[in-house]
Amino acid sequence: MTSTHDGQDEVLNQVPPLVGHDTSSDPALLEGIEREGAGWALDDIRAIGRLAGTPEAIDLGRLAERVPPRLHTHDRYGRRIDEVEYVPAYHQLMETAVSHGIHAAPWADDRPGAHVARAAKFYSWNVDAGHGCPISMTYAVVPALRANPELAARFEPLLTNREYDFGLRDPETKRGLIAGMSMTEKQGGSDVRANTTTATAQPDGTYRIVGHKWFTSAPMSDMFLTLAQAPGGLSCFLLPRVLPGGEANPIRFLRLKDKLGNRSNASSEIEYDNAVGWLVGEEGKGVKTIVEMVNMTRLDCVIGSASGMRSALVQAAHHARHRAAFGKLLIDQPLMRNVLADLAVESEAATTAMMRLAGANDRAIHGDAGEAALRRLALAATKYYVCKRGPVVANEALECLGGNGYIEDFDLARIYREAPLMSIWEGSGNVAALDALRAIGREPESLDAFFTEAELAVGTDARYDDALTALKKELTDFDDIELRARRLVEQIAVVFQAGLLIRYAPTAVADAFCATRLARDWGSAFGTLPAGLDLAPILERIEPGF
Repeated sequence: MTSTHDGQDEVLNQVPPLVGHDTSSDPALLEGIEREGAGWALDDIRAIGRLAGTPEAIDLGRLAERVPPRLHTHDRYGRRIDEVEYVPAYHQLMETAVSHGIHAAPWADDRPGAHVARAAKFYSWNVDAGHGCPISMTYAVVPALRANPELAARFEPLLTNREYDFGLRDPETKRGLIAGMSMTEKQGGSDVRANTTTATAQPDGTYRIVGHKWFTSAPMSDMFLTLAQAPGGLSCFLLPRVLPGGEANPIRFLRLKDKLGNRSNASSEIEYDNAVGWLVGEEGKGVKTIVEMVNMTRLDCVIGSASGMRSALVQAAHHARHRAAFGKLLIDQPLMRNVLADLAVESEAATTAMMRLAGANDRAIHGDAGEAALRRLALAATKYYVCKRGPVVANEALECLGGNGYIEDFDLARIYREAPLMSIWEGSGNVAALDALRAIGREPESLDAFFTEAELAVGTDARYDDALTALKKELTDFDDIELRARRLVEQIAVVFQAGLLIRYAPTAVADAFCATRLARDWGSAFGTLPAGLDLAPILERIEPGF
């Protein structure tokens, strides 16, 4: 039979799928791993990076996102069950993350750099952001849980164990546990002190929790930290999904949220119907109890944004290396090189700052007060700034693919939808900016630690020296400081990034960052780097590892 298509089915000038690469091959990441004391974990980090680049892992991420979880409030006989059903792909992703210790495993590892290694794995295992939410919450719950040594002794070994054991059972009968958080309410949101959920003490030492929670992610987790009003004030509680002995704790699921992104992760609206909770910390000290948890989730927001930027950049560069237009490959077009180099500078600055903060976090956990002080301010400022840059980077990278970038078959559409979440989770922009101001006002040692760090880069680039001087001047003016909070915190974050790039990044990267982000020789969109910069060394660092 003769074909009537005359070759019309032949596909030309389309880009091959980006598969078979190592997502941990980012030079800024690898250099940071060594610098921050986790070089001993490099083989494990590279293993998860190679796994993330396999076609099988990429397909699992796509499937988990395409087939979102389903809520079942009742079984077929009308009995209340309050369960969420996930596709098998989701469980495979969770099993991989847990078995590689990306959840709470570092809390059981005393080696310096264990938390840095975990951050690098979290960054590299980027095939699906949705399942990263319960992984992150499980990591963050442990330091808060330690405010109740008895509960920590019972559950921390199971939270840190590298076995994913899904299903609703008595938590102490399981091989491993996943934890979640249930803090915000519809009338309060980030203002958790406006919570109206109540906690009533019982003779057996437990509390009965009654109230409505507006956001509870990963509701099939084994236990949750929640905030409720006890007689002594706002307090923190641990609530298991299943009580000791096997009876279900009365936590009612009302609905799952229909979200822009993060679709593989079930985010729910729930009610506590006299649910049983255990007090964590003291009554009235709920916010203080969860501070360490906030530090961990805040760092994971930075990791998630930096990882998303790198993924978007690599996708855009891969497209440019294979797609031809107007007689030559896109990567050889001067304007596309400007766009990609500009995106690469932004990505490298985010990753370098993230790794420095991961190192500060690791050392703070091991008792370094100076690093804890640096983390307090630098993390709040970086969370504000980097998480806001993520969506802008994703948008520009998507545009590099043209129409294909706007199609759900291509990964950039998913990265773009996911990007805004990191800026919202754990407190949106104003919350993070005002928290940075609180750190300056209430914990002056955090500002001292920041300037001690910043001074290490002085004397190499006059643009940086001028920016640091200007920042110090800004911080002596307290008039309208809340009104200026975003501008001031952005300055802190950009100076932090610039200092690290001057000290650790190739000269071409630091020069481009200082020329644009500090000296403002830059437009309002990516791809506006000034002439005269050396772009080739910047572009070489984008290459995915094959």
